[in-house]
Amino acid sequence: MIELATDDARRAAELAARASYGRLVAYLARRWRDVGAAEDALGDAFVAALATWPRDGVPEKPEAWLLAAARRRLLDGARHATVQTRALPTIHAVVDEAQGAASSERVFPDERLGLLFVCAHPAIDEGMRTPLMLQTVLGLDAARIAAAFVVPAATMGQRLVRVKTKIRDAGIGFEVPETRELPLRLGPVLEAIYAAYGSGWDDVAGADTRRQGLAEEAIWLGRLVARLVPDEPEAHGLLALMLHCEARRGARRDAAGGYVPLSEQDPTGWSWPVIEEAERILLAAARAGKPGRFQLEAAVQSAHAQRGITGRTDWAAIGLLYGGLIGIAPTVGATVARAAALAEAEGADRGLAALNAMPADAIAGYQPFWALQAHLLGRLARTEEAARAYARAIELASDRAVRAFLAEKERALWPA
Repeated sequence: MIELATDDARRAAELAARASYGRLVAYLARRWRDVGAAEDALGDAFVAALATWPRDGVPEKPEAWLLAAARRRLLDGARHATVQTRALPTIHAVVDEAQGAASSERVFPDERLGLLFVCAHPAIDEGMRTPLMLQTVLGLDAARIAAAFVVPAATMGQRLVRVKTKIRDAGIGFEVPETRELPLRLGPVLEAIYAAYGSGWDDVAGADTRRQGLAEEAIWLGRLVARLVPDEPEAHGLLALMLHCEARRGARRDAAGGYVPLSEQDPTGWSWPVIEEAERILLAAARAGKPGRFQLEAAVQSAHAQRGITGRTDWAAIGLLYGGLIGIAPTVGATVARAAALAEAEGADRGLAALNAMPADAIAGYQPFWALQAHLLGRLARTEEAARAYARAIELASDRAVRAFLAEKERALWPA
């Protein structure tokens, strides 16, 4: 055991939870054939760690400790449940395998990729596949998933419980599907990986321990999927997109921790080896001649990266790319981004007109809309309207540095 102060021990437990959750759930669920039971057992193990580690010290192998604790919880549950006698040898064999993995010096197998494709099984409601992956494999809580899908947290929680029960009762296989079945399940898998990356990307300061390492984990899964389906250009497009974004991570804050928007970032602070890898992957995907959402989004990021080479941003090209993206995936985010590109290429009035054409219910709670509207109104010297838009953008911003940046922009509207 490693002796640590109480707070350090609690942080160690939180870090283990973030770093190991998906791998542990996938490992246990594949052997137990019950996602919900695996999650419950692991939840109890984390609770036990929070109670035990501050008192007894952090174990040398935190993952192994958690796996062993979850194993005991599963075995206790099986003993107290109505389990047929003939099933007990199978249960004990599963438990013994988990115990062996926990005590071994080697790292236990990573089953997350298989569990992602389990969650994308055709028998599962299409609208629940991505939320299920986000919770089960990537460890996002129901409240955050519910917010992303604009439904009440309680409703999302109930839906997730129902779909996990369906996986158990239907006996859905915990295996990576046959090659011919992969394309049918690929879309939700890519969506979940991108959503996980976005959640990690949003927490720039690393203040939320639940999201630490999530972006890196999503990239790792993206690489696995791209290797699994080498002929699917969208898998490579997603990987290129995440790498382009990741290359700029260090430039998103200044030395004082202040927010730096993309257009004001110093390209010398970008990771050019990562950008070059992203460009190679995107070029290879484009040769397939099957453009898709992730390839187009990666192409937008590629166009932004060109500023580091040419010294200018081709906003007209970016606007065209967003136009193509809207034709494939007409999201609020893509529409707002196209308006921003139009404003830079053709004038603030053109961008503002594109924003004003959006349905009011679609943008009411979408923070980037209000931030862009405020910026464009300010450029057009419509000061009072800009101030109101800035107030709404600040209200909706969850990042403290972004709020400070917008507040400074709002103050700059008014003459001294």
